[in-house]
Amino acid sequence: MTHIDPETPFRTTLRSRWLPPEMVTPPWLDPEAHAEPVRPRTALLINPFYPKDPHSSFGKHVLTPTLALTSFAATTPAHWSVRYWDENLLHGRPPIEPMPEVVGITVHLTFARRSYELADWYRQRGSKVILGGLHVVSCPEEAAPHADALAIGDGVQLWPRILADVEKGALQLVYRVMYENEYRDDPSPRRDLLPRRSFLTTTSLIATRGCHNRCGFCYLSTEGLRMPYRVREAEQVAREFAADDQPYAVFIDNNLGSRREYLRALCLALRPLEKIWSAAITLDVTDDPSLIRDMALAGCTGVFIGFETLSNSNLAQARKRSPRTEDYACRVRLLHDHGIQVNGSFVLGFDEDRRDVFAMTAEWIEQNRLECATFHILTPYPGTPLFRQMEREGRLLHRDWGRYDTAHVVFQPKHMSPEELAHGYGWIYERLFSHTSIWHRRPGDWRAIAPYLAMSYLYKRSNRFWRLLIKHDLVHTVWNPLVEWTRKRHLKFRARLAIRDEVCQSHFPRAESVVTAGV
Repeated sequence: MTHIDPETPFRTTLRSRWLPPEMVTPPWLDPEAHAEPVRPRTALLINPFYPKDPHSSFGKHVLTPTLALTSFAATTPAHWSVRYWDENLLHGRPPIEPMPEVVGITVHLTFARRSYELADWYRQRGSKVILGGLHVVSCPEEAAPHADALAIGDGVQLWPRILADVEKGALQLVYRVMYENEYRDDPSPRRDLLPRRSFLTTTSLIATRGCHNRCGFCYLSTEGLRMPYRVREAEQVAREFAADDQPYAVFIDNNLGSRREYLRALCLALRPLEKIWSAAITLDVTDDPSLIRDMALAGCTGVFIGFETLSNSNLAQARKRSPRTEDYACRVRLLHDHGIQVNGSFVLGFDEDRRDVFAMTAEWIEQNRLECATFHILTPYPGTPLFRQMEREGRLLHRDWGRYDTAHVVFQPKHMSPEELAHGYGWIYERLFSHTSIWHRRPGDWRAIAPYLAMSYLYKRSNRFWRLLIKHDLVHTVWNPLVEWTRKRHLKFRARLAIRDEVCQSHFPRAESVVTAGV
């Protein structure tokens, strides 16, 4: 594998990235738009628009729908009418016919401004606006002027209470409850509200809440957020997967493997479905090779792993419990040996990072043939220990939340300039999405090369194409043949893996890679 000179990123002139206006500018909210009087017992749930990063794939925004809003919808009383709207599907401004009595808007850091614009616009036309989401937890004073009520914490518990109070004319200013109920009691999301053709799969699943890590930069460490680790019944999750009639699911859990015995039970419940899935896990799951085998036999074709950094010092400072970085490579091989692709997530700009971090990270990814990689500039989210540290040290450059999206530098790095960090971020994406890097990271088994290339070029190098797929509701139509191809290949692989296990339980076969459709 080619060695990458540490200065290569800074000798490279980055290409300008294509970014059409509709991927960076939200739909216009006409201040003169006429609206009929609100219709009682109608609710609208909105996922607001957020600007897209031209360095990464536009496709990642339509792999699966947000689960929060459809979960809230499932608790809506039967005598209410509820509608779901995602501004990122490029269908224009959210609807006003009929004018909803209640509008629920999720507020995250990077699209807080858009959330407030929507809230103000609907309130001016008579709707009651409820704001919830993580940014409301961390910055309630900022959100309050734009809302009739704030939902702080678990919206699944709060939403029916809020609607009941609206009916009684007794809406409170703040509703607050944390994630401490029995998770098995939460209803299945209302997937019937979703435009199925707009997503790779509508089967976004969640089996667990929380994570055993409390990394200082992670939103789970937000002050005031209490999210104990909770699990749903494994059979309940399997039934939900089967009911949506999709061949592929994405688990959106923060860490599906925090309790290994639960993950093993979940794999046992999923195996009879003969479907495929991907999930976010931490690398310490590979401490138990038999669990990786169980995941493969249950249909796991891809995992999203937060490697974060190749520096042990950075891991310690971030308070992340993870295997030593020297062990990363052998653990990736274990996943590959079981037909599981790896999407590695890396954070750039830790205090031990210097100018060589970009070349070193890219070289390691290529040497270990990670099928996909995602990069994030270190971002201090409000309410986290990292934010408090940066604020205390006077290193925050501004508080423009729209740029706190992990694609912009919002703090003063320790060992490089903000401009160098931004340039390195752009370079590493350009490198990993290049023809050369995609080819370097091809699977070792020649039979897996064609599907790997199909996934890589469609997912990573087709932003112009993605814009058309999203705008014309063709995402599912185009991806589905690749997904079904992947599922059939994986079923054959699982059969071979099971036979080899019977011959010798202690032998882990060196398997061909099986392309996954969406990690």
